[in-house]
Amino acid sequence: MAVEQTLSIIKPDATRRNLTGAINKVIEEAGLRIVAQKRLRLSRLQASTFYAVHKERPFFGELVETMVSEPVVIQVLQGENAIAKYRDVMGATNPENAAAGTIRKLFALNIGENSVHGSDSAENAANEVRFFFSGMEIVG
Repeated sequence: MAVEQTLSIIKPDATRRNLTGAINKVIEEAGLRIVAQKRLRLSRLQASTFYAVHKERPFFGELVETMVSEPVVIQVLQGENAIAKYRDVMGATNPENAAAGTIRKLFALNIGENSVHGSDSAENAANEVRFFFSGMEIVG
């Protein structure tokens, strides 16, 4: 098994409800290590650029507005098969379909306010981590 890094974003619906610590607990109990973390408020340009892959989708505008509405917590997670592991820990995008004990089942309000984002591939993880962090900010 390979040690990987992946990006996590604790979204505005979760930061607004002060759930960062509870979500971090689920992440760490799953065996993932938080090797970088910062809280910030995304600009519309940052959110639009980060989610550009969804630009043609009908939910793009709503996604950008949601992501700029409140602060977010951006993290780099590290561990064995971290990308797939975090996808499992997050649960299905729609919390109604998420498995018990996953972040989205525990904390998401609905499909649009689903509390967390995670990278979906090694290539995207590397690009997403670089989008938010310099190498010296990641300390494993």
